[in-house]
Amino acid sequence: MSKQYTLLTLLLVLLNSCGVFKSYEKHPKTEFRGVWIATVVNIDWPKNGNDTSEKQKADYLKILDFYQKENYNAVIVQVRAAGDAFYESKYAPYSRFLTGEEGKAPKWNTNVLDWMILEAHERGMEFHAWLNPYRATFDENFEVLSETHDYCTHPEWMVHYGTKNYYNPGLPEVRAHFANIIAELVSNYDIDAIHFDDYFYPYKIKDAVFNDSLAFETYAQKGQHIDDWRRSNIDSLVKQSHETINSIKPWVQLGISPFGVWKNNSTDPRGSDTKAGQTTYEDLYADPLLWMEKGWIDYLAPQVYWSMDLPVASHRKIVDWWSNNNFNTKLYIGNGPYKIRNNADKAWEDFKELPNQLKLARETPQIAGNIMFSAKSLMSDKDDVVEYIHKKYYKLPALNPAFSISNKSVYNTPHLSITEQNEKDFVLHIDSTKNMRYALLYSSGRKAKEEYPIKKLVFKIFLDGNPNRLLIPRSEVSDSFLALSFIDVYGVETEPTIINIKQLIKNDSKR
Repeated sequence: MSKQYTLLTLLLVLLNSCGVFKSYEKHPKTEFRGVWIATVVNIDWPKNGNDTSEKQKADYLKILDFYQKENYNAVIVQVRAAGDAFYESKYAPYSRFLTGEEGKAPKWNTNVLDWMILEAHERGMEFHAWLNPYRATFDENFEVLSETHDYCTHPEWMVHYGTKNYYNPGLPEVRAHFANIIAELVSNYDIDAIHFDDYFYPYKIKDAVFNDSLAFETYAQKGQHIDDWRRSNIDSLVKQSHETINSIKPWVQLGISPFGVWKNNSTDPRGSDTKAGQTTYEDLYADPLLWMEKGWIDYLAPQVYWSMDLPVASHRKIVDWWSNNNFNTKLYIGNGPYKIRNNADKAWEDFKELPNQLKLARETPQIAGNIMFSAKSLMSDKDDVVEYIHKKYYKLPALNPAFSISNKSVYNTPHLSITEQNEKDFVLHIDSTKNMRYALLYSSGRKAKEEYPIKKLVFKIFLDGNPNRLLIPRSEVSDSFLALSFIDVYGVETEPTIINIKQLIKNDSKR
């Protein structure tokens, strides 16, 4: 073999290796890093519905502060668990998981949901309002329900299945009711997204019958199979939810987190190489592929809670399958840290199991981030895993991925007037920050760059209260020049503008 051939072969190997790792970024500027905060039966928060408002607030802030420190940038908070609400609603009673008694108003000195959203935003986190569309009751303890609960006021909407009651997805009145719930939330609160979990039609129970035959006979199209009819009901819910949101605040996203397996390839060659006992399409009657293809959702976050090489449902294989079937929809992976050192699958004994899943996601170009279930799972007895993830993957913050902006407005950088300072802050006057969500300040040289890497980010400021007056803490500023940009409501960053701190000080001393 000639020396030239050997060198050429080596060069090709190196080039191919570079290609393999080209998509991997050690510190990506944008990456979704979310955590689910489950409220049903007080899984994550509040610890108890009878706790004082002070304790409930402190416990919520403890979660936010923990995940802010670990450089997460989104919380997905369950605000509707079982026909109830964590906010004042015309369509549902206050949740007993919040107040200890369903229908009883919380004794807070502020609007609960407004406060929760603001606290998240001030930490640079998106707030996604997580709704369970169809679960009406969590158990058969019906005496705890408020007389205003839909189980009491609209029993004709209910289907009893197992030990729970569900809204009947086949009823047009149910879909209209849910559209009203979404409209109320989107209109009244500064949320970043509406989020549905995997509970559409309930997971199947052996020998149990979901009795929706009357609705099927009434509303199914001629010749339509009941399975296809049920899927069409869920499709209608998703489409209607998307249209409702867009008609009110088109920058609010709709995200859905389905069960991780669409179909096994044993029943459909298009399915994944898995042996899941139930599947999203066949058992829960949900078809995420259609929703993505139709553009009805802004992101999909399949729950892939299995270990990397579990034979019946390999995390690696499922992630690969979704990455090849995402129809250009933002794809995040739902991870299950609750299983760490707490599962029959011994793979979870390895503290690198979850980090390896994050590595796989980051190395897969179609995947834009991860969501952890659930909040409490990483907050105790898993310091080794948390520290490793922080050091290896989440050492620096990341911005949230922007919307697909093909049909979205992009706003220009506002005009700045820098004429004031005090002992604590430099004060920037801005002509208008309408439609701007955050201000970003980067350390910079004298000339602005088109874009700054995340390692140059000094801090991120939520624009609230006095949006035309931006305070820059003097204690945070060590550079002579800062680059200021804004993130609009669609997550798009504007062009940066240079701020000359020395000139600002000089101008102030002349007054």
